[in-house]
Amino acid sequence: MAVALLLHHLLDGNQTVHFLSKSCACRRPFTLRPIRVTMSHNQSYWTSINGEIEAHLKQAIPLRPPLEVFEPMSHLVLSAPETTAPALCVAACELVGGHRDQSIATASALHLMYTASFVHEQLPLTDRPRPKSRPTIHHAYSPNIELLIPDAMVPFGFELLAKADDPTQTNSDRILRVMLEIARAMGSQGMVEGQYHELESSSQWDNAWIEHVCKKKDGGLHACAATCGAILGGGGEEEIEKLRRFGLYVGMIRGMSHGIGKKEKGLVRVVEELRNLALQELEEFEGGKLEAISSFVNA
Repeated sequence: MAVALLLHHLLDGNQTVHFLSKSCACRRPFTLRPIRVTMSHNQSYWTSINGEIEAHLKQAIPLRPPLEVFEPMSHLVLSAPETTAPALCVAACELVGGHRDQSIATASALHLMYTASFVHEQLPLTDRPRPKSRPTIHHAYSPNIELLIPDAMVPFGFELLAKADDPTQTNSDRILRVMLEIARAMGSQGMVEGQYHELESSSQWDNAWIEHVCKKKDGGLHACAATCGAILGGGGEEEIEKLRRFGLYVGMIRGMSHGIGKKEKGLVRVVEELRNLALQELEEFEGGKLEAISSFVNA
């Protein structure tokens, strides 16, 4: 509700908006704690995470019989456009004190889910005009293959999660909770709902588009990723919810940034507000990984 109100003011009017704490409507505007960001360091951090996720996926999807299944699956997964959600999952895990190994399988599963969604979005099955937010891509396989293979990616992603259940580490409850989070984020009230509204929308970069497409798709995916990382890293409930909101704001920034141009001044202001909101959620965190995760607002 707060995000919707913020968008209404910034996109439909010229009012100055101060986002206030949910717990106190009279609280003065917050002051962000300065966070030193070294981009070269953070690029190296993201590169190392993405490299480990890719290595995990290559090991999980080897080229083996039947090649008509595993060859296109491997190609589609490894050639999908990059999203910061899997890396955010790992960063959130490390921020709350977890180890990277605890979250790589989940980050890989998130990439599989995202790839399945992306490939289905690109299917050339109708002559309807494509939304402007969707790039024109080269199709390496027939529509039948690109329809069926992503359907196999989703259960395979849950298989990766199940294999991450280690009885010696008593992480079964965390893995189950992560499965529920991913199923909810990718399902009919998450990513799928966002895709539906994107196809049905007659305009872009208005309140409805941001609330029902950007928030459900990129926002929901990143919120899920950060939440899963915090759960796997052993974060407390307050930490988990703060990182859920951080991921939501980061994802919405990602989804909206593709449409920012000279004619979207209101949108630029919304993105800046969302950056402030995202950084506010990190104010009570400490440690060496804080700088790295805070830089996701500019990824």
